[in-house]
Amino acid sequence: MLERSHLMVVREVEKQGSLTAAADVLNLTQSALSHTVRKLEQQLGTPLWTREGRSMRLTQAGHYLLGLANRMLPQFEQAEMRMKQYAQGERGTLRIGMECHPCYQWLLKVVSPYLARWPDVDVDVKQRFQFGGIGALFGFDIDVLVTPDPLKKDGLKFEPVFDYEQVLVVAENHALATAAYVTPEQLASEVLITYPVETDRLDIYTRFLTPANVVPRRHKVIETTDIMMQMVASERGVAALPRWLAEEYADRMPITPVKLGKKGIAKKIYLGVRESDRSIDYLAAFIALARGADWKRARIRT
Repeated sequence: MLERSHLMVVREVEKQGSLTAAADVLNLTQSALSHTVRKLEQQLGTPLWTREGRSMRLTQAGHYLLGLANRMLPQFEQAEMRMKQYAQGERGTLRIGMECHPCYQWLLKVVSPYLARWPDVDVDVKQRFQFGGIGALFGFDIDVLVTPDPLKKDGLKFEPVFDYEQVLVVAENHALATAAYVTPEQLASEVLITYPVETDRLDIYTRFLTPANVVPRRHKVIETTDIMMQMVASERGVAALPRWLAEEYADRMPITPVKLGKKGIAKKIYLGVRESDRSIDYLAAFIALARGADWKRARIRT
């Protein structure tokens, strides 16, 4: 019979690459782990690894168990953490995953009143996922996914939080600063600054440049919004951001937002959750707060 400990062995041996390293992590002797592996393979009637010196390579059966381990073990770990929190009188931890770089500033404004209203709930934010945002939700690595690009998947529910407009941000002295809107062709001579995201997931490409068969003169990647805006203000390039965020920076920096195309680019921010978790009170409260925050109506103009 397969047990949780077997899945832990499969996952750790694959992660560490050898029995010796895996045994250290699992707090076992190498001989004890070797015995466990042999016994498991005998019990299942098929080898799970091929041995190459001290290295171990998964067989087809081993890869199947590894996939099962990656799906099931995080759920066990989440359940144990939740039970521990209940036992200690805590409500739990809301783990938020971010697939939207500029949304971090937005999230801070939601988290602050949320923590005040839910003092027995902790908040953790993750911006990097081993299997992407959707995989992190299914794998119970996060409880909420903040994304502008929801994917329809059985077992997940995406709630729209608010609408926004994607705009081009340029320096106040830039030639495009006074334009009613910009065309894709006008960016062919520009240095475009973006977050470190694949171009097929950047709206400035998928909904503006690529349909017009236009590429910028140069594409520069910067992780932080503050540095990105400093570069734009210094006329080192242009960037695409939500209008609400661009206007916040424009209050204190010499930059200005310009509409992308005559019709503009309309977007939404969504919060994705597992269907089975929608009834959790503190999770539902977070979504309701994010959807109805007063500051949102005051700052965001679409």
